[in-house]
Amino acid sequence: MAFEDKDLVCKDCGATFIFTVGEQEFYAEKGFENEPQRCRECRNIRKTNRNSQEGRSREMFTVVCADCGVETQVPFQPTSDRPVYCRECYQHHRPAREQY
Repeated sequence: MAFEDKDLVCKDCGATFIFTVGEQEFYAEKGFENEPQRCRECRNIRKTNRNSQEGRSREMFTVVCADCGVETQVPFQPTSDRPVYCRECYQHHRPAREQY
């Protein structure tokens, strides 16, 4: 199926925004059936408001990186059975992403 950029109207601010070919391909790949209803700025505002209204400040946990020994913070409660890495060391340990 060939996609073309589409002009859509944001349901919050009324601004016209472009639903790009790349975004449409992503939506199709993920199986999303509905087009976006909000522009990127309104989506970001809505997300920020939702998170602040629900009081969801992310709890961070201080840990020591299992590789380099630097103290860092992570957004999950570590368990003793798995190593925890700083951001830089994690990049070296994470599996390579498949390229399509």
